Amino acid sequence: MANQPEWSIVFYTTADGDEPVRDWLASLDQKTQVRFEWSIEQLRIRNVQAGEPLVKHIEGKIWELRRASSGNIYRLMYFFFTGRQIVFLSGFQKKAQKTPREEIEIAEKRMEDFIRRHEQKGS
Repeated sequence: MANQPEWSIVFYTTADGDEPVRDWLASLDQKTQVRFEWSIEQLRIRNVQAGEPLVKHIEGKIWELRRASSGNIYRLMYFFFTGRQIVFLSGFQKKAQKTPREEIEIAEKRMEDFIRRHEQKGS
């Protein structure tokens, strides 16, 4: 097991080069950003072995990385991709008990776009 490659973190990038997840993370206060850095690293290390309360399966291939900070609840949506990659698709502040359908749909659309463009590159 020790000689298996490590998992890597990938942030979804639009066809125009925008990075909506990185932009969203940068909009958060410094304390929350630091907490997310820790959580992202924990996910990278634990990957498919990670469980609640750090992560939760949403549906299909979509998972969420869970983080609370300063009385707020935040989520980063992601999926696992070929080559031991964890691809972050979207981020949002959670304000209701249930994950909003529109947030799941954003993540699904970005995942489909990511996979389609990756296949076109032949990687």
